[in-house]
Amino acid sequence: MSGSQFTNVADSPGRLLTMAVAGGGARGFAYADTAVRLPEPVRVVAVAEPRTIARERFADRFDVPADNVFKDWRDLAAAPRLADMVVVSLLDHQHMEAVLAFAERGYHILLEKPMATTEEDCVKIQEAVEAAGVHAAVCHVLRYTPYTVALQKLLADGAIGEIVSIEHLEPIGHSHFAHSFVRGNWRRADESSPLLLQKSCHDIDWLMSLIGRPVQRVSSFGSLKHFNAANRPEGAADRCVDCSIEPDCAFSAARVYRRGVAAPDSFDGYNALVMAGRLTTEAVEDALAHGPYGRCVYASDNDVVDHQVVQMEFDGGATVSFTLTAFAEGANRKTRVFGTRGQITGDGRNLELFDFLSERTTVIDSHAGMGHTAADGHGGGDRALMEAFVRGLREGTAGDIPSGLKESLASHRVVFAAERARAQGTVIELPTDM
Repeated sequence: MSGSQFTNVADSPGRLLTMAVAGGGARGFAYADTAVRLPEPVRVVAVAEPRTIARERFADRFDVPADNVFKDWRDLAAAPRLADMVVVSLLDHQHMEAVLAFAERGYHILLEKPMATTEEDCVKIQEAVEAAGVHAAVCHVLRYTPYTVALQKLLADGAIGEIVSIEHLEPIGHSHFAHSFVRGNWRRADESSPLLLQKSCHDIDWLMSLIGRPVQRVSSFGSLKHFNAANRPEGAADRCVDCSIEPDCAFSAARVYRRGVAAPDSFDGYNALVMAGRLTTEAVEDALAHGPYGRCVYASDNDVVDHQVVQMEFDGGATVSFTLTAFAEGANRKTRVFGTRGQITGDGRNLELFDFLSERTTVIDSHAGMGHTAADGHGGGDRALMEAFVRGLREGTAGDIPSGLKESLASHRVVFAAERARAQGTVIELPTDM
């Protein structure tokens, strides 16, 4: 295919859109699977993924031509343009270089969060996309869920008057945190990114979208309190499979990943597949004995915080308190929005609206009557994001997508400021014209 075939999607109504994926792991696979299931499906035609098992699984699932299967994303970017759009779901520190390469090649880009690991690289991404004249959006899927749509409508309708403050909780969950941020790819800030950026840049983005005004000041506190050598129990071994006290440890890798083999469709099954590559007893036992996911959580090389709070003051005076923590059951986010006329309490699906005048509470199921449910990726956010971006490409309106680069850069700047505030123990003032 020559690049000229992809010049403007909106100029070719009815043509089947095509997608390449740089990073065929969990998120890349999920976005591709979502795209091929749309009412007007997108055809997945290329993939780049360094891990053999993940690459073969992806290519088989989406019937990718052998010539379009690459080990390295750079080889995909160097080839003649193969698709209308590319999903960039690589490791965090690879985002900037990849976006610059694909933008120059003329791909429209869906970029997994975070945009990049530094503010400077985020700016480079925006500048490169604008210079190339392509469309790009960040996968801030929280903006697109039916839950968010319902909440935004209540706020726009004035159901609680003017927002005064918001209290928001991201309960990461002990098991998920141990998997991803103690043993997994995001355990070290120097190899990936800080916890707030990797896990919750879209929480900050989401909160900013609710207030609808710029952040003026931010402070933050947090540390690596528990998952370190100082808290290692007496007698604990370096690996769970060798540990005499493993049966009494809440963070046992052996228990969690073996349970995943027995329940392949569960969250434990998903994590076991990630850690072992194959969901078999033999593969999991080998990974427990030799791989990073079999390490004791008190004997890993992790350095990201395991709990953090962020306080934000917005232009106009509204305040937000955000908490993310490993020490939770691992449930949906919890949010309370306090307004001048009422209060909204939400759990990711249901919204409870309390009206000050009537003193009545109304419960709204945000998924009632929807064609997809919370069982879909990120509560329907994956699908809604993909629908919005693909529709925008077809109609020539992709530049108006809610999680465009301008909006995403603004919220990322707040995240970087919060990290500076945490490290320096200070309050960071932000210009309101960013």
